[in-house]
Amino acid sequence: MNVHQQASSAPLVQAEGVTRIFGRGSAAVHALRGASLSIPSKQLIALRGRSGSGKTTLINILGALDRPTEGRVFFGGNEISGYSESKRNALRRKDMGLIFQSFGLVPLMTAYENVEFGLRIAGVKSVNFKDYTESALEYVGLKARMKHRPFEMSGGEQQRVAIARAIAHKPTLILADEPTAELDSKMGAQVMRVFKDLVQHEGMTIILTTHDPAIMSYADHVYALEDGQIVDAT
Repeated sequence: MNVHQQASSAPLVQAEGVTRIFGRGSAAVHALRGASLSIPSKQLIALRGRSGSGKTTLINILGALDRPTEGRVFFGGNEISGYSESKRNALRRKDMGLIFQSFGLVPLMTAYENVEFGLRIAGVKSVNFKDYTESALEYVGLKARMKHRPFEMSGGEQQRVAIARAIAHKPTLILADEPTAELDSKMGAQVMRVFKDLVQHEGMTIILTTHDPAIMSYADHVYALEDGQIVDAT
């Protein structure tokens, strides 16, 4: 069954007893210790915790960027934790969009070219490049700036270009690791309003990591992590 056909009451993303260990023996680091959560579709979810709490490791595993040492992860009802690397890559290209703290834009490319580049990676047909790119940039309020390069833009504008690139291929799930950490409070609020709109009007699901209480206030649910475990959910 296609992810978009899942019943709204069914969880889009599930983690069951997820443990992630880096290294071996006395040098082993337990980044996650049996984390479990269930995320319904069309929600804005925040994972909060201090540096080293495991939130980035968890979002990487939920987004098929990494595999758990133990436990299972489901996406759209399908267990993805055992997928091969090529199958995980295909899943991310088709159904997920990734947003990073440092924006991750190609410096010499314009805003338009950065978004189009994301469509090429996602395997979108070239006939749709122009419509999808301009639509995504218009959605984040930057169509008028599409010929500008990152160094000609503010941090908030760069992050909105990164959002446009992540949503242009119309994914089901957006994963954002500390997406407002390098922005001031005004620009951070601007980015979060875009996220809320994507959830409410485009039906996307967004999982982000943060340690900022102001950012958490936008979330439908917040999971708190500490020492690799989920210690609270609100």
